[in-house]
Amino acid sequence: MSKFIIQPDPALPRLTRQVTGLDHTGANVDLRVVEERPLTMFLNAQEIVTAMTIGDYPEELAIGYLLNQGMLHSDDVLTGVDYDEELETVVVRTERPTDYEEKLKKKTRTSGCAVGTVFGDMMETLEGLTLPAAPLRASWLYKLAREINTVPSLYLDAGAIHGSVLCREDQALVYMEDVGRHNAVDKIAGWMFRNNAVGADHLLYTTGRLTSEMVIKTASMGIPILASRSGFTAWGVEIAREVGLTLIGRMRGKRFVCLSGADRLILDADLDTVEDESPKHRRKSAGGG
Repeated sequence: MSKFIIQPDPALPRLTRQVTGLDHTGANVDLRVVEERPLTMFLNAQEIVTAMTIGDYPEELAIGYLLNQGMLHSDDVLTGVDYDEELETVVVRTERPTDYEEKLKKKTRTSGCAVGTVFGDMMETLEGLTLPAAPLRASWLYKLAREINTVPSLYLDAGAIHGSVLCREDQALVYMEDVGRHNAVDKIAGWMFRNNAVGADHLLYTTGRLTSEMVIKTASMGIPILASRSGFTAWGVEIAREVGLTLIGRMRGKRFVCLSGADRLILDADLDTVEDESPKHRRKSAGGG
């Protein structure tokens, strides 16, 4: 098993709530459901957005969100990151003066669940981008999928949530969860910024759909490979091909599909030794986030 740097802790009481209801037979049933909390993010003195989140790693979420929206630069010097749990706010302070009033007026909604705000000029972050020609072994994918899909998590325990995992080769390193897949990947971006981690030798695994915004965020983080147990959108595939990002989807058991960047893929796995997906995880995936 990998030694995670960060992994989910589904036992944390503040992340879920016990709710009683009726099942299809009329019997009482107790169910753990995921909590949602608002988190308002500020960049210096300017309010940027309020996101619904499970409430863990608020500083990483705020930093990653600002990075992936192009409001925080990779070379910015942070003078403070202040989280107030009572006020449910995070203030990210930079040495560089900032003013994004005009940019905030241009924001549009996207297909992401929870908060999925993307700006019209977000694609500009990909101009001139060259992703590294990092190899990807199929054996790494199978090992990662098996480990990620079985490690204790809110995704398996309560559903209605997405996870994103930063990996290097066949090692899962940082596993973040949230009610929206964009929040989960923003937390990873924030962690990478705070730990001076570069994306060139990493891959990103997500439980959510491979949409245009997920592709843009992954590429903007300098990560050359994005994999998911879920499916694709056409625009997500188109952008991945334009920027040379390897896009792997529908990873279930022995199966996966690569729709972009297949030149990185090395089919080195003996499929006879790859386990099929467990029935428990198939059920949770069907009804979960």
